[in-house]
Amino acid sequence: MIEFVEYQVNTGKINMDVDSEILESAIKNNIKEPIIRFYAWSPKCVSLGRNQNYDGINVDYCKSNNIDIVKRITGGRGILHDDEVTYSFVCPTIFLKGGESIIASYKEISSAIIMGFKNLDINLEIGGKKKVNTSFDYCMSLTTGADLCVDDKKLIGSAQFRKQNYLLQHGSILFNLNHDAIKNIFNEETDYSSITTIKELNDKITRGDVIESLKKGFKDYFYTN
Repeated sequence: MIEFVEYQVNTGKINMDVDSEILESAIKNNIKEPIIRFYAWSPKCVSLGRNQNYDGINVDYCKSNNIDIVKRITGGRGILHDDEVTYSFVCPTIFLKGGESIIASYKEISSAIIMGFKNLDINLEIGGKKKVNTSFDYCMSLTTGADLCVDDKKLIGSAQFRKQNYLLQHGSILFNLNHDAIKNIFNEETDYSSITTIKELNDKITRGDVIESLKKGFKDYFYTN
């Protein structure tokens, strides 16, 4: 069965180190089932994708406002982790029906998340139809087939890393957005019409609600489908 790691609030470096350690442990011990972790960040943190450099990031603003900057082992662009729940999903690729395909694995994990959010009366769909033309480095401003949307607005952004037939997928579930911090960190205005948050959808939903609903969604999708 799925192993769920206790919800934690850590610094950006600790969060990234824990995810990397879980992946390495799964590989070393030949773990057959998924390990799923939910967590938050303290202080605020900017995580940069595996192949992204610091260009476009206002490092001085981050330092003066106690905002960590870390590198993820997963791909994608920079994101501010502030008012959100983050998940990490580690499993051997053979656990998933389409695990050898990056696209198919995104869809399968996303399907479990979609099932979980139905418990909250939130209907998610994979990807978005809105085309965004921007050089903006803020990850949530762009929608790809790896993301989950409500009414064509992005709520959850995800990215993957693979090693020795195992995968680690990160996802950021937005509760609210700090517009001023995003503008100052990424040095550009963003179009928030392409993004939504839990608070916008239903401000009564708590982090605990999201986590418990997702746990149920993962169990139902992978073990009752």
